[in-house]
Amino acid sequence: MFYSMVYGLISLLVATVLIALACLTYKSIADSEKMSPFECGFDPSGVTRLPFCMKFFMVSVIFLVFDIEVALILPMLMSTMLVTTFLVALVLGTVYEWGYGGLNWLV
Repeated sequence: MFYSMVYGLISLLVATVLIALACLTYKSIADSEKMSPFECGFDPSGVTRLPFCMKFFMVSVIFLVFDIEVALILPMLMSTMLVTTFLVALVLGTVYEWGYGGLNWLV
């Protein structure tokens, strides 16, 4: 018990010293050249950021959720109660998202 407390205090002390050294030695120079966009050595010829449709982002998020769902369900097939609880949580999340309007593609 005593040794773990000593190790915890030593690690806290080392972390504090390292963070303090990093804060003291870090130089932040925010000039216009460093904050400007860079395009192969030339000034940007147009808009540097393109608009992004949120529908594509929602499709990717929903794909990731259901991909992770499959990866988590496959090892749990032996336990029916665990799979049922997991599926109920996912179905409730999908119903909530549908009711909220996140799955409405016509807007």
